[in-house]
Amino acid sequence: MSLERRAALCRPPSFFGLRKGPALSNFLPGELDAIARQIQTPFYAYSAQMIRDRIASLHGAFRGLDVRICYAVKANSNIAILQLMAQHGVGADIVSLGEMQRSLKAGIPAERIVFSGVGKTADEIDAALSAGVWRFNVESADELHLLQHRAQSRGVCARAAVRINPDVDARTHAKISTGKAENKFGVSIDEARRWFAECAALDHVQLDGLHAHIGSQILDLEPFRQALQRVEAFRRELVQSGHAIASVDIGGGLGVTYRPGGDMPVDIADYASLVRATFAGFKGTLALEPGRWLVAEAGVLVTRAIRVKHGTDRQFLVVDAAMNDLLRPSLYDAWHEIVPMHGRNEPDVAYDVVGPVCETGDTFAQGRVLARCEAGDLLMIAGAGAYGASMGSTYNSRPLPPEVLLDDGRYAIIRRRQTITEMMAGEQFPQAWHET
Repeated sequence: MSLERRAALCRPPSFFGLRKGPALSNFLPGELDAIARQIQTPFYAYSAQMIRDRIASLHGAFRGLDVRICYAVKANSNIAILQLMAQHGVGADIVSLGEMQRSLKAGIPAERIVFSGVGKTADEIDAALSAGVWRFNVESADELHLLQHRAQSRGVCARAAVRINPDVDARTHAKISTGKAENKFGVSIDEARRWFAECAALDHVQLDGLHAHIGSQILDLEPFRQALQRVEAFRRELVQSGHAIASVDIGGGLGVTYRPGGDMPVDIADYASLVRATFAGFKGTLALEPGRWLVAEAGVLVTRAIRVKHGTDRQFLVVDAAMNDLLRPSLYDAWHEIVPMHGRNEPDVAYDVVGPVCETGDTFAQGRVLARCEAGDLLMIAGAGAYGASMGSTYNSRPLPPEVLLDDGRYAIIRRRQTITEMMAGEQFPQAWHET
């Protein structure tokens, strides 16, 4: 393939007259450049308006239904993002005590929080019971018995839903597929059926809900259709057996556009129509757990070129962001659009875009065709609003990057850059030794 043809296929959206998707239009290069003059790169920037637009789209698509939207906090757990969710009536789907505390601090009421996850500890269950969370999504018999024991010891009744594993292929990356029988999540319908048959013995757990989540970044409506139909068929079976089902949590998983022209996300109206049709006979509450869909395209990682290194058969564009800032390309081989922000009319060059961490895996893209860059140029890594900052680490003793929220021509720092002193704050030289 010629370089010209490759460039036509691979060149990213640009702020300068080339293709520009609706997500990128929320970020003006002048704004990001101005912020970069005040805040050292790399940093995350989020569009408040795009998040509000996504929330409004969800509310509109499900208008008229008894639906509770519970944002998957793991996607982006910054308390300012959670506050934005709270201000627009969105609850939280949590998987840890830390996520619960963040959500409560941000103003999300406990009665709009669902507690998911396969590894809930007794301490976490106690804290969630004390806070009064709406539901526990239970993933194993051991967890169900622990929930009964902890609720009984506190003299309260826990409301719970059984997470069923519908054994549906989500047709997504293996590491974010959660609905196959071999995945660690949920229980089979046969096991769930036994739970309901024996639930009279659970005098401190009200088991009256179902939950299913088959994976993330799903770009096809058919896996949703298969999973939801299996959930609804099981719900009808339970009702016919005399079990009241007050809520059905249909999870999240809606995909987004990481690669313009390649990723074709499910239309939210089509998804809502499927949900309406599938659960037309259900009179209880439906819960949704969107995460990535609400925030991924509303965030970018702004980085600066350190240098161009000329290898034997390739050119490396070395930037100051690294895999500890944005892990997805290294962990999932994920594609993120990379947009030079210099605005110059430059020829195309194929770069391996890499960070400074001492790992070959610290690579954002290989052979990516970009307008030629120089040391000091700013670049934007798109689609970084979900599973970016929330998966960050201090590997190589690199402080966590700052995050900013953009709204109506303004920006606010919603997490300042971590200092090296703060990074080492929990460490100490041995001061007292204890016998093993």
